[in-house]
Amino acid sequence: EQQVDAARDRIVAALKRIIAAGSGPLSADDQRIKDLWGDAGTPERLREAQDHVRFQLGQADRFRQGLLRSGQWQTHIEEVLTNLGLPAELGVLPHVESSFNPAAYSKVGAAGLWQFMRSTGRRYMRIDSAVDDRMDPFRATEAAAQLLSYNYRLLGTWPLALTAYNHGAEGMRRAKEQLDTDDIVQVLRNYHSPTFGFASRNFYASFLAALTIDRNPQQYFGPIVRYPEAKFQEVPLPAYVGIKALERAVGVSAAELRDLNPALLPAVWSGRRRVPKDYLLRLPLDGTHWTPQLLAQSLRPGEMVAQAPETERRRVHAGETLAKIAAEYGLTAAQLARVNGLSPHARVRPGRFLRVPVSRVSEAQLAALTESSGVTAPAAPAATPVTEQAPAVAAAYSAPASVAASISTSPGEDSPDGAVSAAQAQDESKVDASAVVDSGPRPEPVSKSQAEAVGPALGPSAPPVENTDPTDYSVRPDGSVVVAAGETLEQYARWLRVRVAHLRQLNHQRKGRQVALGHHVKLDFARVSREQFEHRRREYHRQIQAAYFATHRISGTQVYISRSGDSLWGLTRRFDDIPEWLLMQYNPDVRFDELQPRTQITVPLIKAL
Repeated sequence: EQQVDAARDRIVAALKRIIAAGSGPLSADDQRIKDLWGDAGTPERLREAQDHVRFQLGQADRFRQGLLRSGQWQTHIEEVLTNLGLPAELGVLPHVESSFNPAAYSKVGAAGLWQFMRSTGRRYMRIDSAVDDRMDPFRATEAAAQLLSYNYRLLGTWPLALTAYNHGAEGMRRAKEQLDTDDIVQVLRNYHSPTFGFASRNFYASFLAALTIDRNPQQYFGPIVRYPEAKFQEVPLPAYVGIKALERAVGVSAAELRDLNPALLPAVWSGRRRVPKDYLLRLPLDGTHWTPQLLAQSLRPGEMVAQAPETERRRVHAGETLAKIAAEYGLTAAQLARVNGLSPHARVRPGRFLRVPVSRVSEAQLAALTESSGVTAPAAPAATPVTEQAPAVAAAYSAPASVAASISTSPGEDSPDGAVSAAQAQDESKVDASAVVDSGPRPEPVSKSQAEAVGPALGPSAPPVENTDPTDYSVRPDGSVVVAAGETLEQYARWLRVRVAHLRQLNHQRKGRQVALGHHVKLDFARVSREQFEHRRREYHRQIQAAYFATHRISGTQVYISRSGDSLWGLTRRFDDIPEWLLMQYNPDVRFDELQPRTQITVPLIKAL
């Protein structure tokens, strides 16, 4: 740090001497600095530069180690990209994200080779209390390829798709629409947003630099011999099995199993959780060709179980609410509260533990869990009126009506001021607070240890986007919003704390008529700011999507050509009750309210867990 400060002071002093000398003679070092500016080195510019002398840490050692490690997964990465029809060059992205360190974990929660946030990863991978596929370089590669393909489908160019990997699809679509261009140079130069900072603006350049070095490493490091390809066999588990039983059955030590199966979490290795059914167990190539049948024969009676619904202890972290935790497990706040004998509006303090189901459960199983907890849930408060669309919303999201009811509650037409109850308002304000991520500036690292403490990324570090939803939930300049899937006028009234009747009057809408998907609705921000409204709106959709991906995964896509008579509702039924919002996310430029025959529609393939 002292060396960096001293060097910075020397440069600042040189700039001052250059300005004072004008056109007079300079020392050799000062003349060299002046020459670097060329015609741009006006006194005003040099004076401004005195406050912007910054240090750039060299990362050659980390990049070299990443080159060596990349050999273990290079072939698999190329294979996955090729099978999806993606450019092979995308395979160098882990250099930027993690230096090809599969155990990398950033302070903001991004994990693994490809640095997935938990919420984004759950769209494509298994992430629960037993397995975190983000830590498996093979499963994470398959998920990253799907995400990159999704970004490209939304944005149309690879520079924008790659930038969206860091900045998010919503932000890049907004940049593209505001500037009316898909030229990355124009976007980087002219797009301005509070969240589009130094890291996002330089992400694509970092990728290009990594690609240049990866394709010609000897020019920068001399001879490089990458680690050999990782080789193993995989066998799907026929049932839930404890790790000790697997050690004995396959004759492999826990240490070797742990190296081969980095996605298995500490609860599995400690014996508190079994390795789940259908998990692809990775085993060494030792001459034995393992199959599910052979594995079942090698296990003792009782060591394989079907595993009935169980619960585990989940610690509450600062800023979390019942609703936020419930969404992780595909539950509503009311359901999670019932299991724990709490009020749905109870505040949960950081550090306490909640009982949560470890697998998808039905209402009957939840009732059994409630009984087994030995507590009686307090009576729920009187229900707030539910919108007339609640059953339809529930069907569209493949969730019980109770889920939609708990999400869609809104002020009634005849409520005194259209405001939510005090308890609801307090709970909603807590949700808003939990949705705000601290993304303030962090001190610039001046040493290798400080750089690694900030995060695993080689390039400029910034919190990655937690959601791949491309929908623009922001308020338009004229104070209106575009209606998204599952939204109603009653919800807008609740978020704004105004009468529903007032919004109907503002939009010249008759009572009983619902807002139409994709149409504009005027809003009144007399009681709630635009920023608060946007937070509530995004959190509403985040919770719906989190609940869905707690029990579903995207396994791929297929193309459907629309026919005469097709509608958004009909397509969701045709394709296994896929949620409307998910189908729209994959086709943001399709006008489903005016669907024409022979329109190409990308349909995500869903796997229920």
